[in-house]
Amino acid sequence: MGGLLGPDFPGDIGLAVSGGGDSMAMLTLAHNWTRVWGVRLWVVTIDHGLRRESATEAAMVAQECAALGWPHATVKWHWDGSGNLQDAARQARLDLIDRWRGVLRHVLMAHTKDDLSETFLMRFKRGSGVDGLSAMRDRREIHGAGSAAALEENEFLGELPPQSGFREAREMQSDSFEVLRPCLSMRREDLRHYLTVLKTPWAEDPSNLDPKYERVRVRQSLPDLDRLGLSVDLIAETAKRLRRAQEALQQRAVQVWRDIGHEGRTEYARTGDILLTRSGFDGVERETQLRLLAAGLQYVSSAPYRPRAEPLEALLDRLLGGGGGTLHGCECRAEKEQLRIFREEKPLKNLTSPDPQHGFWDQRWRIPAPLPDGAQIRNLGDEGWRLIENKRDTAIPYHAARSLPAVWKGDVLLACDAFGVGPGGGLALWPHGRAGHSFARFLLSH
Repeated sequence: MGGLLGPDFPGDIGLAVSGGGDSMAMLTLAHNWTRVWGVRLWVVTIDHGLRRESATEAAMVAQECAALGWPHATVKWHWDGSGNLQDAARQARLDLIDRWRGVLRHVLMAHTKDDLSETFLMRFKRGSGVDGLSAMRDRREIHGAGSAAALEENEFLGELPPQSGFREAREMQSDSFEVLRPCLSMRREDLRHYLTVLKTPWAEDPSNLDPKYERVRVRQSLPDLDRLGLSVDLIAETAKRLRRAQEALQQRAVQVWRDIGHEGRTEYARTGDILLTRSGFDGVERETQLRLLAAGLQYVSSAPYRPRAEPLEALLDRLLGGGGGTLHGCECRAEKEQLRIFREEKPLKNLTSPDPQHGFWDQRWRIPAPLPDGAQIRNLGDEGWRLIENKRDTAIPYHAARSLPAVWKGDVLLACDAFGVGPGGGLALWPHGRAGHSFARFLLSH
């Protein structure tokens, strides 16, 4: 913890504790550490409701926190059945922690050296490159996915961290928080031995023994790999070396970005596009080209993950040949002097703001002021393009303009900030358009 946050520790820190052996050990270790440093802990358990035992396990964590003297909250999640369950649960966990944390800036998670090694092997099997095989960071910044709304009373049970100034703190400081992983150098078996000695309870998730899950199969193969000399420690050290290589490649990409790239904007507002000078981009080594393209696609689409390697390589080849294509919710085009990465229009066709008063549109566009009655956010589209009178005076081409957000009331275009239509101030980039959330910073953190 000294290496992660010291020497001036924050007064309050969050912990995500599921009730499993790793997280219960982290809770106990943190409890003993705070007695020396005077840090207050706030504990959260995300109950995904996917197993009948989950509520009992959350209650066990709450009981242990009460015995240790720390406030605890159980936050419930209900899967809507869409998408991949594990991906949905992982993203929901981060979103709910973001809403639970109030003004806390740091949340501990109990990933171990075993988790690191298992992830390495799973990604190695998929043919991942340097980024996929790099060790997970012991600290990672998580940017808000567009929802800064505090939890409702029916969404949690227990006590929340300080919520006063919840929205104001995020407006003035940052919408992001940091995940800290203080147990990455520890083995799972050592943490369970620690719990056994201290007679601390923990719960065993039966799915951790179910071979239908890839991670379980990898975990069960580790003893065989160890006999071949491929130990968990060796795998973890290899992943750390690849992390250093990744950091060097990230720095190179940032340097190139600052030389040949910029974020799209007009004299009125940001457009959210990523623009790269073709003459400069063509002369850059392929690894950096792929890194800039992948980050640009993820940045513009607000996707949680990078695009897969094979379609990314194919798209790069088309761009270098003067063409373009769609990928990861974005469209890319080789224009006369620059490459443009912009939001694909098709996914936005029927997308409107879920909360027109204080809502978000397409995850990255925030509405800071109440909209007029009956108004909503939609993309500009062909209809809006026809209504823009000064479209030839800006640098926004037709193919990129159609996906821009606009304020509509029926068929009447009330505002489109990028073209200076309307009173202005109606829309602001979320989250990357805020101070400190530039594309260069995004390159360094993804």
